[in-house]
Amino acid sequence: MDKIELLAPAGNLEKAKIALIYGADAVYIGGKKFSLRARASNFELNDIKEICKFAHERNKKVYVTTNIIPHDEDMDNLDEYLLVLNEMKVDAIITSSLTIIERAKTLVPNMERHVSTQMSITNSKAISFYEHIGCQRVVLAREVSLKEIEMIKKESSLELEVFIHGGMCSSYSGRCVLSNHLTNRDANRGGCAHSCRWNYILYKGNKKLPPKNQYFNMGSKDLMALKQIPKLIDLGVSSLKIEGRMKSSYYLATVVRCYRKLIDEYYVNHNISNEQFNQYIKEINKAENRLTSIGFFEGIVKPTEQLYDTREEHPTKEYIGYILDYDLKKQMALVEQRNYFAKGDIVELFGPTLDNTIIKIEKIIDYETKEEIDVARHPLQKLLIYMPVLVKRHDMMRKVK
Repeated sequence: MDKIELLAPAGNLEKAKIALIYGADAVYIGGKKFSLRARASNFELNDIKEICKFAHERNKKVYVTTNIIPHDEDMDNLDEYLLVLNEMKVDAIITSSLTIIERAKTLVPNMERHVSTQMSITNSKAISFYEHIGCQRVVLAREVSLKEIEMIKKESSLELEVFIHGGMCSSYSGRCVLSNHLTNRDANRGGCAHSCRWNYILYKGNKKLPPKNQYFNMGSKDLMALKQIPKLIDLGVSSLKIEGRMKSSYYLATVVRCYRKLIDEYYVNHNISNEQFNQYIKEINKAENRLTSIGFFEGIVKPTEQLYDTREEHPTKEYIGYILDYDLKKQMALVEQRNYFAKGDIVELFGPTLDNTIIKIEKIIDYETKEEIDVARHPLQKLLIYMPVLVKRHDMMRKVK
């Protein structure tokens, strides 16, 4: 049995590289057209070419989203775009349009066609249809339970991709029109304003409903399916998908690294204890900034898995630095600063191969002036920091609160 794929999102070139370095087997990205995350930085064609080269050198894959629900005006240059993606050796497109599937099959038959979760696939008959028209994989709707996935897998030979972590939508499979009505932005063509997460005041007639000074929103808790990973592996799912093309590099590094370790551990030991699960949850919460639930994996979600009132949520750890280089002889790390920190702070180091390590900041030197300083307050400032621990490029620092 092939090992299950860990698939990570990336909103730009830097994030894509971080996701792959921290353990993703593949990344999904969006170009400047045909993508649902129009507000992400997204990829110029040269960036797509670069990340394909970067990924393929590491035996990893790149999927490009063409997952808008297209209108006629959106179809300009589709053929040209598909041909360019194929020339760059993109491994697959993720699409929610039968038209795009048909054009890709005709023009670039060797590039795989993955059916987006936007198509609301919840049964094996639908999967048989997409297999019949030449697709290689389907991304199941988030509304499908583990029992249903098991039934679908028994009846289907097509690869199944399942969301395991990230934002959930209040509408079925993301087919929402709240943004269209409230902001004149089409959520299904890349313009979602996340109106479900806004704060609303409830009225009955002209009377404001209690409690006072409390708002209502329609957002759901984020999905976190750490404890469902063993079952999904055993069921023969092909790919585990993390949501979040708008998320930071630090978020991606933390979440991807955690799922990578859990997956690898399960393949070795065929068991994950509750204590180990709790450690993984604690680790993800260092970057996760919302409350989480298991979504629909056990059936219809309960009211406790929705966010009906306003809650302030923050990660338990703050990302403060990115390691660029390390001088082993001098035990000095070249660090790119990301958030404020100071001499005397207690920080945690981590990386693709570096276990979590706590140190105290004892010495900070401005890389340009070579002067010793007490505080790092300028984002992207390059600093030399004394580190009695072997670190490597791409390792990260976070403040212990």
